[in-house]
Amino acid sequence: MGQPFTITERVRWIDCDAAHIIYYGAYIRFFEIAETEMYRSVGLPYSVAFREIECFPIRAEYHSEYRFPAQLDDLMRIEVWISHWGRTSFTISFRFKRDEDDILLSEGYCRLVCVGRNDKRSISIPDRLKEALAPYTDRERSWQTPRDSDDT
Repeated sequence: MGQPFTITERVRWIDCDAAHIIYYGAYIRFFEIAETEMYRSVGLPYSVAFREIECFPIRAEYHSEYRFPAQLDDLMRIEVWISHWGRTSFTISFRFKRDEDDILLSEGYCRLVCVGRNDKRSISIPDRLKEALAPYTDRERSWQTPRDSDDT
């Protein structure tokens, strides 16, 4: 059982609405920062990884539930982990917490489908990707992912 990959990021002015509350769409950007850094931490930075393994994991579904509003200058702790491996798709679950008091801000998941680098058709998940992300795989920590199945 793996552990989540964790980063901290601060809510900036560009992420907020007029009430100084984080704009809901900003969570996607923060999720992608955490996802990118997770890949980098296992030696698969975007700049080289998908050229080497000839695969792009593309977004098929993104689900987020907002629990408490983050505000301007809040430091957020963002956890991401692999909660499901299918044949051609996998799910990255995430959780955002306010770092100073551990208040849950948002949680959810993103389902990604692996496609070939050249033809963009779905392919089996490369073993190298599964092996690299094994330290961050935790099925017991799975967020409810209603569309997950072993044949996707």
